[in-house]
Amino acid sequence: MTLSPAEWEAIRLSLLIGLAAVAWILPPGIAVAWWLARYHFRGKAFVNGLIHLPLVLPPVVVGYLLLIGLGRQGVFGQWLYSSLGVSLPFTWQGAAVASGVMAFPLLVRALRLSIEAVDPKLEAAASTLGASHWRVFTTITLPLAIPGLLTGTVLAFARALSEFGATITFASNIPGKTRTLPLALYTLIQTPGQEAAAARLCFLAIIIALLSLIASEWLARRTQQRLQERDAY
Repeated sequence: MTLSPAEWEAIRLSLLIGLAAVAWILPPGIAVAWWLARYHFRGKAFVNGLIHLPLVLPPVVVGYLLLIGLGRQGVFGQWLYSSLGVSLPFTWQGAAVASGVMAFPLLVRALRLSIEAVDPKLEAAASTLGASHWRVFTTITLPLAIPGLLTGTVLAFARALSEFGATITFASNIPGKTRTLPLALYTLIQTPGQEAAAARLCFLAIIIALLSLIASEWLARRTQQRLQERDAY
């Protein structure tokens, strides 16, 4: 199977944007998952629903909201452009932002469930021995929640790779700049005589998504086995 330079470029951009999306959502995702797992407060159901909203909203709506908020004339985008010279719409960085927003709920949900499975008594015991909250989190909570972190990270990466609606709305479909694998496939479908190229990209998309899911399952099981082996000693 021979791919054209444009198709290779779409794959490269997809991987770049997917990795960038995961990189920027990882720190806030860990913090939000821990917060939801360990604290009870008024309005928690609303906050949880707000975080998971991108899963049920049409992606185009998310992209439109990003355009309003982070566009050059947007609420935050105007400040970013005037103060820092940063313009996110129609750039690969903007595509990473859109993909990250769509993938964020998957990361938070997987990690939150994993943190909730960690026995709070272990954290309490460490605190009584003088460990700070940060040390308890980094030495007990997070290591025990690693399977969920790995699963959520890989799922978020796979979701970022497949993002279409929010990306095309916020970052457009610019060849060599924001045209990811889904956008390239969409373009080929709309172009007469490109059925073979569209089939190639469709096959590649399926393979990449399947490998991501397999990797997520393998990493989670491998990490869980290592934790069990460590506890056995």
